[in-house]
Amino acid sequence: MHGIMLVDKPSGRSSNAVLQRVRRALDAQKAGHAGTLDPLATGMLPVLLGEATKFASYLIASHKAYEATFFLGVETDSLDADGDVTRERPVGDRVTTEAIRRAADALTGEIEQVPPMVSAIKVNGERLYKAAREGREIERKARTVTVQSFEVLSVDLPEVRVRVQCSKGTYIRVLAQDLGETLGCGAHVTALRRLWVSPFETHPMHLPDTIEAQGEALLLPLDAGLEHLARVRLDAAAVTAFGHGQAAAATTAEGDNPTAQDEDPVRVYGPGDQIIGLGRVTRCEPLLIHPLKVLQLNP
Repeated sequence: MHGIMLVDKPSGRSSNAVLQRVRRALDAQKAGHAGTLDPLATGMLPVLLGEATKFASYLIASHKAYEATFFLGVETDSLDADGDVTRERPVGDRVTTEAIRRAADALTGEIEQVPPMVSAIKVNGERLYKAAREGREIERKARTVTVQSFEVLSVDLPEVRVRVQCSKGTYIRVLAQDLGETLGCGAHVTALRRLWVSPFETHPMHLPDTIEAQGEALLLPLDAGLEHLARVRLDAAAVTAFGHGQAAAATTAEGDNPTAQDEDPVRVYGPGDQIIGLGRVTRCEPLLIHPLKVLQLNP
């Protein structure tokens, strides 16, 4: 079983638990996911099955979109509703809809975020959430992220509904915290849904129950989401060389994209129009491709 499944992750389950359920449902030997969602969150979780796992670093999107509900006046240690309350502050008269919109505007564009302690990233080889479970605080460096849009959908204090489009690595929980600080009352996330992960903006996602019922019929092909990479083709002899880790000369055909430059990653197809891996252009005239990822597919 090789391909990509766009899962509509339910709330209350970890991304890994949902991944394992999908893997078992499709009887896949290997599986991984692109972009972790917190247990509280719902929405799009791309699950890579079989040889598609080799493409993970090329599929982790640069853009994602979310809808979320922020609760003003209450802060938690995890920055969401799964954590313990650490502080409460009044939501004063100054917290108007216009003030909230101005605060959101100030958090749009390139901003600095400090990753939360309850997160899966590593600092000095240690997962932050593991240290948090032990009650330890680890110093984290701020990272630059990009918030393309931060739209206030509705205000019904103390709740605010928002829609955010952002770069990978952006924490919506930290946006809630920063918005609350700007307003002087604090905030945390009570609901979060990922609407899409680029480049799957227009693709449907499926609940685990639906995947168990319909299985492989819902699976996207191996090369789904790689359209941003140029496409080249190898003849039979070149396919053999490529499969043995050797650079191979590419041919072109109608529908191929031979416009890649030196060092660009490209999609590599065999004469049967099946993707056989990813390569790197090492020479343009004639086009020479060095293997980056070679797929092991049953004939």
